[in-house]
Amino acid sequence: MYFDTHTHLDDEKFDPDRELVIENLKKEGVSLAVNVGADLTSSKNSIALAEQYDFIYAAVGVHPNEVGEMQDEDLETLADMAKHEKVVAVGEIGLDYHYDEPGRDVQKLWFEKQLRMAQALNMPFIVHDRDAHQDTLELLKKVGYYNGVMHCFSGSCEMAKILLDLGFYISIAGQVTFKNAPKVKEVAKMVPADRLFIETDSPYLTPEPHRGERNNSANVKFTCAKIAELKEISAEKLAKVTLENGKKFYGIR
Repeated sequence: MYFDTHTHLDDEKFDPDRELVIENLKKEGVSLAVNVGADLTSSKNSIALAEQYDFIYAAVGVHPNEVGEMQDEDLETLADMAKHEKVVAVGEIGLDYHYDEPGRDVQKLWFEKQLRMAQALNMPFIVHDRDAHQDTLELLKKVGYYNGVMHCFSGSCEMAKILLDLGFYISIAGQVTFKNAPKVKEVAKMVPADRLFIETDSPYLTPEPHRGERNNSANVKFTCAKIAELKEISAEKLAKVTLENGKKFYGIR
């Protein structure tokens, strides 16, 4: 049974058939999923999904591309959301320098504030890091709270080793199945299985053989199979280990 540790089933791309997609997941072998917030609205919607489905849990946070209008009272709203019994993490939070807006200083300000909120709540957190590896590491070390997972990891083996030494988990998504992703494949081989998560980040990053289609949590099996092949272990074993890793990290019994 698979644990999709990072998905966005509340995304508007699922509006036409969300219920059907979710009801099909257990038939596809997905026994757990964490639906991750990207702003206040999606965080609220993640909680609603978690209330509706017993195998879905929620994370609440504001994605770096969405922090431009954040106010301190929004942190209070997130902290209140985080107390819900089905909320298991703060996220996704972090830095994204792929686009110019919002500015880097604004992103760093709200990444740090949300990190410190997670620390104050003693909760795990989910990091989004795109084209911002050095600043991400510096901010994490500045705060000094390392109960986190690097979602959809895109860094080098060297960066992964630094994060592992700090106590992080590394999460790998569907890009590990892409032919033009040698760096992610090397990381997948290097990270110990007991520090690894698998995810879809659906509806994005659809793995082969369905690349180009809308992604959904059922496709986590393709990511699992590819990583298992790279690590020369069975997909069943990797599915079991990553399931237990996710449950331990998120505090799910």
